[in-house]
Amino acid sequence: MHQQSIANVSLLVTDYDQAIDFYTQKMGFALLEDTDLGAGKRWVQVAPKNNTGTALLLAKASSAEQCAAVGNQSGGRVFLFLQTDDFWADYNAMKDAGVEFCEQPREESYATVVVLQDLYGNKWDLIERK
Repeated sequence: MHQQSIANVSLLVTDYDQAIDFYTQKMGFALLEDTDLGAGKRWVQVAPKNNTGTALLLAKASSAEQCAAVGNQSGGRVFLFLQTDDFWADYNAMKDAGVEFCEQPREESYATVVVLQDLYGNKWDLIERK
């Protein structure tokens, strides 16, 4: 049977190396690929360690319109959802690494969840579903 999947989600950044550092050092992601494409462009993919699904493609903003969207790709709503099977371990590791949280963790009927911001201000949910 024919199958499709979403391989990457493009995330606008202002600097490749800053973004790589944030996602690998503070969020605990793995750097999957960093290929120089020439003319200042790179193909940079990061994803949670042991991830078998979608990766983030870090795309350096190159126009005024793209620069204006860095950190606000979803109009201020939560943009990305990082699902975990150990909320408190991930939350504490990220907190210790300096990730900025927008609220205190909360228990909902469906999950333990907290909103965090990446280095540009994009909002994420860290979530452990029940």
